[in-house]
Amino acid sequence: MASIHLSLTDEQRALKAGVTEICRRYPGEYWRDLDARREYPEKFVNELTQAGYLGALIPQEYGGAGLPIADGALILETIHANGGSASAVHAQMYIMGTVLRHGSAAQKQQYLPKIASGELRLQAFGVTEPDAGSDTTQLKTTAIRRGDRYVVNGRKMFISRALQSDLMLLLARTTPAEQVKRRTDGLSVFLIDIRGLKGLEIRPLRMMMNHSTNALFFDDMEILADSLVGEEGKGFSYILSGMNAERILVASESIGDGRWFTDKAVAYSSQRVIFGKPIGSNQGVQFPIAKAHTAVEAAALMRDKAAALFDAGEPCGPEANMAKYLASEAAWEAANACIDCHGGYGYAEEYDVERKFRECRLYKTAPVNNNLVLAYVGEHVLDMPRSY
Repeated sequence: MASIHLSLTDEQRALKAGVTEICRRYPGEYWRDLDARREYPEKFVNELTQAGYLGALIPQEYGGAGLPIADGALILETIHANGGSASAVHAQMYIMGTVLRHGSAAQKQQYLPKIASGELRLQAFGVTEPDAGSDTTQLKTTAIRRGDRYVVNGRKMFISRALQSDLMLLLARTTPAEQVKRRTDGLSVFLIDIRGLKGLEIRPLRMMMNHSTNALFFDDMEILADSLVGEEGKGFSYILSGMNAERILVASESIGDGRWFTDKAVAYSSQRVIFGKPIGSNQGVQFPIAKAHTAVEAAALMRDKAAALFDAGEPCGPEANMAKYLASEAAWEAANACIDCHGGYGYAEEYDVERKFRECRLYKTAPVNNNLVLAYVGEHVLDMPRSY
């Protein structure tokens, strides 16, 4: 039975303290420099990996820590609450779940221990396409079986960390859309080693935030048939089964952002004196910060509920989606309160507010747009007519 713990256990406090200790070695200056040069936080990622935090959710039999998703959520939340960005590492936590749940014994034994140790990175998730967007069933990238190989052709867009990853989880169409009974059929998942792979072109994209984002082009790219994860044509359901974990983990990053913004706003508004008093004593400054804090705490409770259900093996789709929605909206509210109370200094790079402001805005749009979350809740939770 799922149960929510309202305070951290001793083990979780130790986990949080360990992550915080690493984060303190990477202050705002580190992240600002990377942001200006649009570079990957290689040193930070390596230290997290060596400490075992990126293998937290991998079972112990494969060299991981075997922790529940609630602890994975705590790791990512802590990184963001300390001013960093877990975008460089979060995908590995939920991508590997597809392999763990649906991969063959050989695939799990071959890849999971190396992912847990850091010998291999699985950070690239090849799903989104230029024309399909959120309608995954309409993707056009194809993987055609030819003997002991599949030949891949097509394009992917907004695929982060492809240049920093050794492996990629790829979703492609193996049966033409016009030949399937259900639009969710005919898609397959592949786990591929992309290092030096012929037929793959990676073009970096300059984005609002430093997420190492790329466009991918597949031109007769050949991959071994044993790259297929699970059954051919069942890939959509495999990807879907990992979405709840993704929502919970991304919500945790937003919660961390919200806490960073409110802490920053409280500190600044308490020491900034205008007209003979701290600006935080003015209701116009204080109330938006208090409101944002309240929203962040409420989102954290929904995230905790979703994580508890997930770890208990119970259905958690509504809770995971609502957690992502509430957390991203709360973080954005906190970001606006923080930048408002800082005034002009909120736009100055040295305060880190503008960087975090840009970064947190993404999660209202990705990995799923908040309007689609509302559509999901309306149709599948409240049984309302499908919205258009």
